[in-house]
Amino acid sequence: MTAGFVERPYSGARRFVLVGLLAIFLPAMGPDYLCAASESGRGARLPADDSELHYWLTNMIQRHAFTTEEVRAATGLTDEEIKAAQDRFGVRAEDRSRMDAGAPLLVLPYPGGRHPRIGFLEGAVEPQRETKFSVFTPWDPNSYVVVDVPEAIWSNLGLTYLAHKHIDTIWTKQGIELPKLEWNRRADGSLDIERTLPNGIAFGVKAVPSREAVQMEMWLRNGTDQKLTDLRVQICVMPKMAAGFASQTNENKVFTNPYVACRSEDGKRWIITAWESCNRPWGNEQCPCFHSDPKFPDLEPGQTHRLHGWLSFYEGDDIQAEFARIEVTGWRQK
Repeated sequence: MTAGFVERPYSGARRFVLVGLLAIFLPAMGPDYLCAASESGRGARLPADDSELHYWLTNMIQRHAFTTEEVRAATGLTDEEIKAAQDRFGVRAEDRSRMDAGAPLLVLPYPGGRHPRIGFLEGAVEPQRETKFSVFTPWDPNSYVVVDVPEAIWSNLGLTYLAHKHIDTIWTKQGIELPKLEWNRRADGSLDIERTLPNGIAFGVKAVPSREAVQMEMWLRNGTDQKLTDLRVQICVMPKMAAGFASQTNENKVFTNPYVACRSEDGKRWIITAWESCNRPWGNEQCPCFHSDPKFPDLEPGQTHRLHGWLSFYEGDDIQAEFARIEVTGWRQK
């Protein structure tokens, strides 16, 4: 496989033509462009077919407002290929649809190509998109938060899973590269995914939007022949792209276990998350991000456990009252 490119599921003829075009045009564009092209190719995923190409272009351009450069970074397509596909499918940034006030919150797979953090980028190199989804705010269709679930899983074995490159996992220490996955997109607007690790540990996530909130579930199964302990999970909410929430500070956050809330700069709006069995509510001001990180109980071989999570938006000035209101919804049991 050529460095900087993903395996492409198109025909050999298409690959031959694309490589030929790159050989002709890239050298003429100079070393700066070659460097940028190499960077943009990292982690790129070419859509599997025309249907997926149409979906991802709509996701990136009409929903996430990606630039051509960001689409290129996410897909590995050239500017010319992107423009041709946009023309063919009629995908235009100006055609972004407005949110229906009565509709469920919009939840979409995060496409990659735009780093979900502002700072501490060295702590999240080449973030994987299969753990990340966007939730668009009800007051601004151009604003969204990115939920990274799970960002990391720790166990008595060590760092058992990590959704980006930063420190070694038990797999990178062995030179094992995990396969790339994608969210399953359901007709009701929900997303789900599951992964089985090389030693048999498996986990999955489901995100179900309603008008009020996004209710999440994460399950973890011990497929090994030994007891698993100290099962801590990091679940990150990143508000970089939510207007008014991107300040690199923790002064705008409230931590009331299991609830964590981030306040807008004008003090009128909030983003709230919570997970049952929260082990650590915290925030990283550099990213910025905030967490309600849960801990799973110890699991015997073959045992599975499920935890529930919550994400919602609030307009008002009594955040503790909103926590109380959320609590009586019984979200932990849903």
